[in-house]
Amino acid sequence: MVRAHVPRFGPRRILTRGRSYLGYAVSLCKPCHGKRPISTRPAAVETRRELGHWEADTILGASQAGPCVLSLVERKTGYLVLGQLPQRSSAAVNPRAQLLIAAQPHPVRTITVDNGTEFHDYARLERATATRFYFATPHHAWERGTNENTNGLVRQYLPKRQSMAHLTQHDCNRIAAKLNRRPRKRLGYRTPEECYGR
Repeated sequence: MVRAHVPRFGPRRILTRGRSYLGYAVSLCKPCHGKRPISTRPAAVETRRELGHWEADTILGASQAGPCVLSLVERKTGYLVLGQLPQRSSAAVNPRAQLLIAAQPHPVRTITVDNGTEFHDYARLERATATRFYFATPHHAWERGTNENTNGLVRQYLPKRQSMAHLTQHDCNRIAAKLNRRPRKRLGYRTPEECYGR
């Protein structure tokens, strides 16, 4: 049991060996140093006039740390790519993200992510690609609204709390292709695939 000499998050109920008591909880997550806040993101990202600015997230399966999916959505067109992950970790995210980025016909200029630990090794991914990462404000999901809305569409195929243990990359590609060929009102009823120009 780890305790803090100075409380950081205030008193809360702590469970240890089947017993609970009121104490001070401590975050054991490693901080992500040097990350760029969303407030420093180029203005072109917000306008959606320039191709190549993406948002990313992980879509969980039956467990928090088990097999899941990496989703990347291009902001201007809504074009989606999905990557199968054996677990929710930076060790799994980085190689899969690198492959997905390398497969794009257009430069991936920026990617905006949340503060999940699976993105904490972003600097290594930046060195391997020409992409710059930006981090949304904690608990401000609307700052990555394109990704959040698209993840809702993905959930039509991958319901919450459903195991993704048998999900393959081929399955991910198939789901992404179906959504990329679905007309969108904001695109004048064109499809993300048409607008992205693959």
